[in-house]
Formats: sequence, structure tokens, C-alpha cells
Amino acid sequence: MQSLKGILSEEEELAFMHILFSSSASIRSGNFGLSRKEVEKQLHIQGNNDKFDSFLARVNQAVSRYFQVIYDQRRDQVVALMRVPARAARSTLTKESLSILLYMFYQQEVLQHEFTLFDQLLNAFGHETTKANQRILLNIDPLKKIGAIEEYDTDSQEKAYQLTAIGVHMFSDSFLRRATEFSQSNQLNKEEVLKFFRRYNLYQKGEDE
Repeated sequence: MQSLKGILSEEEELAFMHILFSSSASIRSGNFGLSRKEVEKQLHIQGNNDKFDSFLARVNQAVSRYFQVIYDQRRDQVVALMRVPARAARSTLTKESLSILLYMFYQQEVLQHEFTLFDQLLNAFGHETTKANQRILLNIDPLKKIGAIEEYDTDSQEKAYQLTAIGVHMFSDSFLRRATEFSQSNQLNKEEVLKFFRRYNLYQKGEDE
């Protein structure tokens, strides 16, 4: 954290601390982070895309070992995510919640579905268990509380969920690599993993997949 002083101005350092504080679920449940307008106001850079992007890049350069600061454009929120080891993450999310999140990640980030229906989760995880609806809803609830997913308003009566930028960034590249290697029963290099998850639009439209 000491490296912040060498990369950020005092004004920028204070803005980062405000983002960090407002990103706590216990402080602002369901409304994590600060709006871009609030951040720009603190930095006195209203409407300057280059300076805003530079601020995020330099913050992440300084704190990448412990945090990642992202801008959720759809929700207009600048949020700080804390990096934690898998052992610590288990105290926040159950393996069932993580499985649901990974399923939604694959559907929405890989297959490019706009949302995931509750019935799809039920078919994938609970159709053979008793009280399946209740169990799935129970494991969805912590994902909503930490801001990883939110309910999606469809034109029908069907319940649906959509990943937020927080949910999209929760899985590290190393975790995705291990998950992909396990599913493929084969060791993969980074390029193969990224191709599998299509995180950087490696496929062009119309190209065979």
C-alpha cells in the first residue's frame, strides 16, 4: 500500500480510500462503491475519460496484489474488490453458491446469454433433490448480498438473474485455468483457457467454434 504515495496524488489517494470504504457490503449493502460522477467530482476531472481511465489503471498498478478497482458501466459504480485466498472465500460463499456463480459466468460471459433463468439453474442443480427451489434460492441469496448478481426484469413471469461487473471479476485467471483443466482432464496454457472462456473476444462472428 505504500506504493500508492509514489503513484497517486493526495487527492487520488483519498478518492481510492472513499471507493474502498463504500465498497464494503456492511456499509452499503446492495449499492456498492461510488458513482463515476462522485469519483470525478473528488478528482476534479468531470467528463475527462482519459484521466478517469488513468486513475483506475494507476490504482490497480499499485494495489493489484490485494485489490482490483473496476468500473461497472451498466450500474455506474466504481467498486473495489478484495483479493482473498480460496480458503477465506469459503467463509463467504458455499460451494453451491460458487457453482451457481460459475454456471452463470459460463452462460453469460462465454455463451453471451443476457441473463440466466431460475428454471435453468433448477434443471442444472436441483431437479433431482428435495426442496430444490428453496435450496437454490438459499444459495442465490449470498450472491445477491455481495453484489455478484442481480435480478433481471424480463417481460414474462419467469425469474431471471444477471451477473454484475463484480460477479464477472470474482474469478481469477488462475481459478478459471484450474476449472477448465479439470473439466478437460488436461493441462492447458493461458491462450487455450482464454479461448475456452472467450474473455477477450478471440472468436470473430461467423467463425467456426
